[in-house]
Amino acid sequence: MSYDAVPLIPRDVLFGNPERMSPSLSPDGTRLGFVAPLDGVLNVWVGPADDPAAARPVTFDQDRGIRVYDFCHDDKTLVYLQDTDGDEDWRLYALDLESGESQLVTPQTGVTAGILAHNRWHPNTMLVALNADNPALHDIYRLDLATRQIEKIETNPGYAAWMVDSDLQVRGGIAMTEDGGAVTYLRNLETGADEPWMEIGPDDVASTGVFSFSRDGKSALVLSSIGVNASRLLRVDLSTGEQSVLAEDESYDVGGIALNPETLEPQGVTFIKERKVWVHLDPEFGAEVDHLRSQLRGEIGISRAVRDDRRWMVHDVLSDGPVRYYVYDLDTRELTYLFSHRPELEEYELSEMEPFSYTTRDGLTVHGYLSFPAGVERKDLPAVLNVHGGPWARDTWGYHPEAQWLTNRGYVCVQINFRGSTGYGKAFGNAGNKQWAKAMHTDLLDAIDYLVGKGWIDRQRVGIYGGSYGGYAALVGAAFTPDVFRCAVDLVGPSNLLTLLTSIPEYWKPQIAFMYSRVGNPETEKDFLWEASPLSRVDDIRIPILVAQGKNDPRVKEAEAEQIVNALIDKGIDHEYLLFEDEGHGLAKPENRERFYAVAEAFLAQHLGGRSAN
Repeated sequence: MSYDAVPLIPRDVLFGNPERMSPSLSPDGTRLGFVAPLDGVLNVWVGPADDPAAARPVTFDQDRGIRVYDFCHDDKTLVYLQDTDGDEDWRLYALDLESGESQLVTPQTGVTAGILAHNRWHPNTMLVALNADNPALHDIYRLDLATRQIEKIETNPGYAAWMVDSDLQVRGGIAMTEDGGAVTYLRNLETGADEPWMEIGPDDVASTGVFSFSRDGKSALVLSSIGVNASRLLRVDLSTGEQSVLAEDESYDVGGIALNPETLEPQGVTFIKERKVWVHLDPEFGAEVDHLRSQLRGEIGISRAVRDDRRWMVHDVLSDGPVRYYVYDLDTRELTYLFSHRPELEEYELSEMEPFSYTTRDGLTVHGYLSFPAGVERKDLPAVLNVHGGPWARDTWGYHPEAQWLTNRGYVCVQINFRGSTGYGKAFGNAGNKQWAKAMHTDLLDAIDYLVGKGWIDRQRVGIYGGSYGGYAALVGAAFTPDVFRCAVDLVGPSNLLTLLTSIPEYWKPQIAFMYSRVGNPETEKDFLWEASPLSRVDDIRIPILVAQGKNDPRVKEAEAEQIVNALIDKGIDHEYLLFEDEGHGLAKPENRERFYAVAEAFLAQHLGGRSAN
């Protein structure tokens, strides 16, 4: 079959608003909520649990949209979060499901709100974190859902994170140490004082911490890599310190934990390897998970919001199709299909994501995923190295709109979990420390060499593309190794590590020691950071670059894009620049996504020879 016979997937099918997403059942089981467009803007819709077609919008945003919401256990309230033009100053709203009245409960300017705790045992109360008094520190506030009154109950002594139990008691917090480690402070419930409980060294800080407290508050579930390579699940007696290991793997960190919503006992864990691997701690729960997996084709996720725990919301994630949502009845073991996030995708031939691995120049095994164009021989194809953000994150198997876009346009999409990516144990994660533009980059180069050696991709037609850290990696590719790549696409990526680290949001400062230990300290390692900055090597850039930036980005400021773009102008280097006035760290509005992907598609086609719908 000729590749030209494969229909182009319209960009709005790939990057436009989903038809419906994020379904949730209310705690009393009577309502179904989901996010869907209203006049082209994402809003929250609610209807009867047994009749999704009868749902009606309950929010009426006309600008950026609403994506994060939750039903409350008072069975009357729905809460949601919203920022302004991507500034990440999240505001909390409470909506009365009977009257439809919505109230802004955190109206402060320049403040970001986060929900700390709310549960079935305290249906009328919610604990909220707000940095209203000190922009660097989030204090704890108690929100009365009945009166909508909010009051501060705890002042932050310097914690990067709080710990709260199921009785909404503050149990302590986590404070970073100067060397990039941390100390977990546990509250003495008799004296009310927070006392040092667990010291976490820099090598373990990314993979160690308290996950939850038992229902009686006497023990904690702890994820810990202390003394081992990969994070394992422990139960720790808070009075004696006695530990028992519940789940572990030599090479992979625990990726997820399923708790019984009534008892808070762990029933299962997942490890994210090439695919998701389930380990059952409770045989009855495990039998239900295995039954669901036998009925579905992809990676399953389970939400257990209904208080009687007899109906679960299940999603099925495929790599070659839309995300599908179901309701599972545990009494009948029936799985009822609700909807998929983008039904139009069913009309097109999509690519499957294939795991692979290779060995780097220094002997490290690195994993990744390949997606190939349909209908063509896997030989000497153009490729796009799509680098994930974070960098303390990872790519996973599943539906990725950018992978489908790239393969449909004729490119091999290459996704690499380079050293420093999460989930592969602390040795692999810590191997990325202070390796920006160094071994983290050569991991990417080694992937290209491996794929060229297989004969799958054409060395002369490789582009590098990414957002956030991935955007930085694209700039590094252009500035440090311009002979490897034909072009580069940078979305909200930093160009100067010195200005990046000195312009972070105030509320990131309690954990700045972590970033210094992983990236570098601008006060003591100025030359080191400058040498790892793409801006320092702008004279070496010889390939075209597309730069895109959100003007209101609080993480990677507009200045990061302006610095590199001004340098490219001064040097007369071929480039394009897109500045989105109403976006932040990424592109939320569909019209902005269309503008970016249209330009990126034409840019890649011009320089790599793929297809374009333009």
